[in-house]
Amino acid sequence: MTKRILVTGGAGFLGSFLCERLIQDGNRVFCLDNLFTGSLSNIDHLISNERFTFIEYDIVDPISLHLKFDQIYNLACPASPIHYQKDPVKTILANTVGVINVLELARKNKAVVLQASTSEVYGDPNEHPQKETYLGNVNTIGPRACYDEGKRCAETLFFDYYRQFRLSIKVVRIFNTYGPRMNFDDGRVISNFILQALRGEPLTIYGNGNQTRSFCYVDDLINGLIAMMGSNNKIVGPINLGNPSELMIKEIAEKVIKLTNSKSAVLNKTALPDDPRQRRPDITIAKEKLGWQPNTELSTGLQKTIDDFRKRLLIKRASAKKIK
Repeated sequence: MTKRILVTGGAGFLGSFLCERLIQDGNRVFCLDNLFTGSLSNIDHLISNERFTFIEYDIVDPISLHLKFDQIYNLACPASPIHYQKDPVKTILANTVGVINVLELARKNKAVVLQASTSEVYGDPNEHPQKETYLGNVNTIGPRACYDEGKRCAETLFFDYYRQFRLSIKVVRIFNTYGPRMNFDDGRVISNFILQALRGEPLTIYGNGNQTRSFCYVDDLINGLIAMMGSNNKIVGPINLGNPSELMIKEIAEKVIKLTNSKSAVLNKTALPDDPRQRRPDITIAKEKLGWQPNTELSTGLQKTIDDFRKRLLIKRASAKKIK
């Protein structure tokens, strides 16, 4: 059955893949994005599709769309430190005022609404791996707080609307995700490493590189989002979505250098404030309730991402030559 689905943040890295997949599944998709970190290039291939509509809009403004939606995915928020710290107040507004606007729209439409929360709600965790029951270790006044605390508040709002207004909600906590279409300048580990390796520059590691991360390929993550939205109404979350395979940052750097056949060295710099030492999801609930788990090997996903980055770099260089 065709559904009318709104994806906020739909021109972003994750949002564009979600829109693409929802259209492939036969749905009518409306993509809403203010293009702060999203890009029209991510959805160029969808614009001509009759089942796709792009709306340039900011969820911080009252959403007065005279359209009917069955489902809403709220992905509207910058997700990398370099972007959410650029305008921290705007980041908080997106996760408070913006989230209220999305929830009110869902309430008006009697739509199921899914919040893309984050593993950052766990902060620098004292529990490892992180289960959904862990309440976190977050610095409320640090440079990352606009995002960490903003997402925590967004979860609170979702559950208050669930309890107070009986709104149908879904909350997922997304762990590190990577893949094609990642912004070159988003400051994330994998995008930084790939760009530096392809350019023959030193791969920058903040700290000693022993801090760990778990990386989920974008296709697997999108499967998880759709599985959560399609789950029983009693399954509201929060549910972790991520890859439980854990590696040290310096191991990721070594893999990228090998896969790109780069001669780049590794450069260690001062550790960043409030940078988590460990990050690994416990996905037991996702397996049991959604039948979901990632299945893309890191080397496979990295190679696809590297191929995409290499292609886009060539296009960018060719365009720069034409301008000259």
